[in-house]
Amino acid sequence: MGYRRGLPPGSHNVTELIACQEGAIVSRTVLHRSAGTVTLFAFAEGEQLSEHTAPYDALFFVVEGEAEVTVAGESHHLPTGHLILLPAQVPHAVRALSDCKALLVMIRED
Repeated sequence: MGYRRGLPPGSHNVTELIACQEGAIVSRTVLHRSAGTVTLFAFAEGEQLSEHTAPYDALFFVVEGEAEVTVAGESHHLPTGHLILLPAQVPHAVRALSDCKALLVMIRED
């Protein structure tokens, strides 16, 4: 029986779960539950998610590379190993300063 809601149980190297593709943003669901989702993103250098809002709080964690994350108009430089809170209903955007892999953890309210 396959594991339908993300990765199968066991150890995984997060940097090997997804690859950057030139001119693209790639995503892979790592975990999907009613309480929230964990999604891995791979951004090619220069790719971006335009400003948007989300209905829930989220953590954006840079696993590899560098990103510029704008939250409520304030720009933040995130190198490897850094994370930022993206509050619910607050406009935010992401731009890859280099090939970049990031984990997005979205927590849904009850």
